[in-house]
Amino acid sequence: MPLTYACHGAAREVTGSCHLIEAGGHRLLVDCGMFQGDRDTEAANAQPFGFDPASVDALLLTHAHLDHCGRIPLLVRQGFHGRILATSATRELVRVVLLDAASLQVEDAAHASRSSRNGQDHAAPLYDLDDALHALDFFDRGVGYDEATEVVPGIVARFLDAGHILGSASVRLDVRDGELHRSVLFSGDLGNPGRPLLRDPTPAPDADYVVMECTYGDRPHRPLPDSVQELFRAIRETAQRHGNVVIPTFALERAQEILYYLHQGLREGAIPAHVRVFLDSPMAISATEIFRRHPECFDQAFLDVLRHGDPFAMEGLHFTRSSVESMAINNIDGGAVILAGSGMCNGGRVRHHLKHNLWRERSSVVFVGYAAEGTLARRIVDGASSVRVFNEDIPVRAQVWTINGFSAHADRPSLLAWLGDRPRRQVLLVHGEYERGMRCFANVLASRGLAPQMPRMGERIDLD
Repeated sequence: MPLTYACHGAAREVTGSCHLIEAGGHRLLVDCGMFQGDRDTEAANAQPFGFDPASVDALLLTHAHLDHCGRIPLLVRQGFHGRILATSATRELVRVVLLDAASLQVEDAAHASRSSRNGQDHAAPLYDLDDALHALDFFDRGVGYDEATEVVPGIVARFLDAGHILGSASVRLDVRDGELHRSVLFSGDLGNPGRPLLRDPTPAPDADYVVMECTYGDRPHRPLPDSVQELFRAIRETAQRHGNVVIPTFALERAQEILYYLHQGLREGAIPAHVRVFLDSPMAISATEIFRRHPECFDQAFLDVLRHGDPFAMEGLHFTRSSVESMAINNIDGGAVILAGSGMCNGGRVRHHLKHNLWRERSSVVFVGYAAEGTLARRIVDGASSVRVFNEDIPVRAQVWTINGFSAHADRPSLLAWLGDRPRRQVLLVHGEYERGMRCFANVLASRGLAPQMPRMGERIDLD
């Protein structure tokens, strides 16, 4: 039987992961994520998938980040009615992520409608809360790590710990047709080894074909201890100037990791005791509660910490769920550390905090995660003198820190270590900026005797 692969997202770019496998008359999808970036990039979310959603038998979800799961409600609304398989932790997190995404889309559409001029029509939201809730009905039971699960006759999936965020997985598909046996491994997003909360990624097992992310395929990360100390220094220096620190934070894993280090910094005196910490993200607050329910994902050292108390709790920590509490933070003149989403600053409450702090020389903005091309975060990181926030031009006078050692993505040495030196028929590179991480990583693999492919959007590749 023919075995084919088609890339319908994260093709020579970082967001929108969506991969279609066809074998034995069956169609499987791995991830169904949103495109994130500038307006033109995000407009792709409303475009056709490039395949008929009703023809897909099952969706295998690697993890709960929006660029991997964000278009699932749209997929269901357009006819998908198969099973959705994911780990238990991912199932819980996806509920929070999709409901939040639906609320934001409805809110943004309403705002655009109120702001319209000359009777111009504005696009409806991609989906609403009803669509998101309906999509959640298609999730099967949670799949355990290293558990063999028959997805359709002749195709067995095994989820392996990817160490990226809580519940994240690489997925290995075993395809059998009589005596013929082939295997395809999807890396998903791979985590950085040596993190304080989660286990290290499970190394890539035997597989004929590997579909692999390469977000940071062009460079190594800064050592984590150095990054932690730089974070503490940013907070100390800003506190001395009587300013606020805004940390655009991804709600899943990054927020919890930063809380863990802030707790550590306050306990050890590396951060001034008068600093108040605000986790201003309902999604991150819910995710922190979900964290506590999934010890199967934790590193042994973190499990030991959990036995002796709450590793996230600290003096001066405030969880702000309501919008009223969020707005009250803007009345604080200095000494606040504000963690808010989204990490790329394209949505969420962080935009309000940027509006109130970017223009203040006393304040700081600290980026601890990836900023995709076209996002507000990327424009600030790249040194824009002013940025547009809520239709207002805001001068960038705050000190901007970029600390890449906190990245939840594996760097080039870790990607190579994960792939190892097992023989492969083919490596397909996805989820990377073409001119940066992807081409550089492809050259490294070529120097090792591999000839990786970099699929284009919609490109269909015959794996036979």
